[in-house]
Formats: sequence, C-alpha cells, structure tokens
Amino acid sequence: MNLAHPRYWPSWLLVALIYGLGRLPFQLIWAFGGLLGRLAYLFAGSRRRVGRRNLELCLPHLGPRARERILLSQFGWLGVAALAQGVSWGASRARLARLVKIRNREPIDCCIAEGRPVIVLVPHFVALELGGAAFTALVHSGVYMYQRIRDPVVDHQVKRARQRFGSISIERHDDLRALIRVMKGGTPFFYLPDQDAGRRGLFVPFCGVPASTVPMLGRFADMAGALVIPTFARFLPWGRGVELIFDPALDDFPSGDPTRDATRMNRVIEARIHTMPEQYFWVHRRFKSRPKGEPPIYADAYRS
Repeated sequence: MNLAHPRYWPSWLLVALIYGLGRLPFQLIWAFGGLLGRLAYLFAGSRRRVGRRNLELCLPHLGPRARERILLSQFGWLGVAALAQGVSWGASRARLARLVKIRNREPIDCCIAEGRPVIVLVPHFVALELGGAAFTALVHSGVYMYQRIRDPVVDHQVKRARQRFGSISIERHDDLRALIRVMKGGTPFFYLPDQDAGRRGLFVPFCGVPASTVPMLGRFADMAGALVIPTFARFLPWGRGVELIFDPALDDFPSGDPTRDATRMNRVIEARIHTMPEQYFWVHRRFKSRPKGEPPIYADAYRS
C-alpha cells in the first residue's frame, strides 16, 4: 500500500496537525482542549444522551444536576485527551517524565524485577493514551492487543507511536499462544477490559447493571501465571499533567470461575470511578448488549 498516494494526503494533514498540537505547552493543551470539549457537549447530542443515560444508571445516588456537571466536565476532559494525542505520539522520555507523576509503582517494579508475568488492567479513563505512553517510556515496554484502524495512515501512526519505546502489538485475532509467550518472558500485558463485549460476553454487574463483559482476564492470568495490577491514568487539574496510579495486585485471582472473576474486575473499575467520575469514558454505550428479553437501554439516544 502506497501511503504517499494523494488520496491519503488529508490523513497526513490530520496526522501533522495532531503532532503539531502535541508540541504545545501542556497548560495550553488543557485550556484549549477543555474549551473544545465543552463546545462539543453542546453539539454532540447523541453522545451527550448516552453519557447522561450511563450516569443515571451508574451513579443513581447523585441528583440530575450533579450528574450533568460530571458529564459536562467529562466532555472537557475528552477535549484535553484529543489535543493531547500528539503528546502521546511524539513526546520524548524527558517530557513524559515531566508531565506524568507515577504513584505506587512498587507492585509493578517488583514484578518486572522478578520477571513475573503481569497483566496491567487499564480501564477506559480519558487519560489512557498518555498514561500508556508514559508506562512504556518510564516503567517498561509492554504488549497490547491491537485492532486495525480503517484509515491506513492513522493506523500506521498509532502503531508506530505505541511501539516507539519497544512495545509489541498483537492483532486481536492472532494466536493467543504468542501473547502468553511474551508475557511469560516478562513483558507486561496491557488489558483494556470495559467495553461492551456483545455476544462474546458474560452478563455480570457493572455499577449494578448487567453488562456484557469479556471473561478473559481470569483466563489470561491463569494461562500465564500472571499477577493482575489495576492501573489508572488521571488528568490533573489546571494542566499540571497526568497521574499514573498503580493499585495493589489482585489477591486470590483468578478464582477459576469466569463469572466471579469478571464480576470482581468490574468492581475494581467501579471503585476507581467513584474517585474520579468525570474522567471515565461515559459516552461509550457500555450497556448496548442486553440479556435476553430485556429492553434496550439507549433507545432514545440517537433520536433526531
């Protein structure tokens, strides 16, 4: 495939713009991104309704005004994440070290020092990309499962950016034995668990709502003999950068029961959501798939 063909020039312009924005001081990225995201809140009607519905289901103890404030704030952080994409793609180790504060890294450092297989459980908080770049630059290279992006130019740039500090990508449909071999060799596996799994998933509670969940975390941990370390990326206020937070490794995991393991995984994510609800990815239709016989949750989300 000739990526220099004129039909790909608009994509290259987009890539250049992303890299250019990534060179701005992070305080400007925070300010402009927050403004852009809050403007998007006004016009992204369907996504706003999805987020509103998710918050209504997942944080019912809050009133409508409090939930709406969280949603508006989340759109602001989504704008920051969009403009910070170029930082994830192009920042040097030195710049990432200035921007990203790493908290509680002893569990992951011990695993790496011992050569112990480890799964880095990384839920979809909005600073995920920048946190992942910092992990590979400042902690250790990793292996991740990759789904090809339709635009080949953007796909090329995303893979290049994620691999620039030595990380390895494995296609989602590749033989899992290759992934297990890499993990057993001491390379951490980045596992993103919390999107709708469709027919492949088990319906287990997520914030009290049955959610189609991929039941693979326990299986991966069992096959590789890996510890699971929940890891969370959080944007700091006022453009002060990002926190990359490591929680203690899950004890007595896996249990051998896929439903029990998936339920526990969701509870870990829920606990962190309550500490920074405005930075969770609420605009994803987490409850798109429903148990047999239950009505759709987002029936009105895409009305005109």
